[in-house]
Amino acid sequence: MSVPVLLFASYADAFGSRRLEVPVSAPLPVASLVEAMRGLPGGERLPATPLVAVNRQWVGAETMINPQDEVAVIPPVAGG
Repeated sequence: MSVPVLLFASYADAFGSRRLEVPVSAPLPVASLVEAMRGLPGGERLPATPLVAVNRQWVGAETMINPQDEVAVIPPVAGG
C-alpha cells in the first residue's frame, strides 16, 4: 500500500515528480509519512518539519493520515 503525496516547487524538483507514491500503510501520522519520504531518493532535502496539508488544511506532525486523504508537502515560499 502507498500514500499519494503532492509536491510543489523545490520539493518536486528534489523528488523528480509533482506526485509521489510513498510506500507506507495508512492510517499513520504525518511525522511517519515525512520520515518515510526522507528514505526515498531526494528526501534528504526535506527540512525537519516541512509544511504539510491534509485535505487542503495545514496540519501538524501528529495528525493522522487516512487512505483517502489528499496530502501535500509544500516548501516555504518567499516573495516581495
